[in-house]
Amino acid sequence: MNLRFRFCASILTAVAGLAAAGAPTSAQTQDRQHVVTLEELHKQAARPAESRQENEAAIRHLLSSDIGQKALKSANVDYQRVDNAIGRLNDQELAKLADRSRQVESDFAAGLISAKTLAYIILATVVIVVIVVLVT
Repeated sequence: MNLRFRFCASILTAVAGLAAAGAPTSAQTQDRQHVVTLEELHKQAARPAESRQENEAAIRHLLSSDIGQKALKSANVDYQRVDNAIGRLNDQELAKLADRSRQVESDFAAGLISAKTLAYIILATVVIVVIVVLVT
């Protein structure tokens, strides 16, 4: 009986030791529950606003360039009106125009398009901005 008692006691001790080693601490439990940190959540929340600002800046950069200003003047369009209209575009429209603006500037810098073609593209961009704002 003494042998059985010792055997059971050693098995219970081993099981209790394994259970204690495998049980998560409160810090481990919190880490598992909060996979995304608060800082990451703040960064993710700020991304759309940052993206929108970058897109607006890309379009404004194209329109405020020398060729952009000349194109606006030749069409008798006030930059301020277009600038205000840019702020009223939805995110999807803004992203599309910003991508096109970046591409046009890149192509112009590489010499793939002429200044005259760039002016036409800028005017088309202005027309698109105005139409989208008027429709929405």
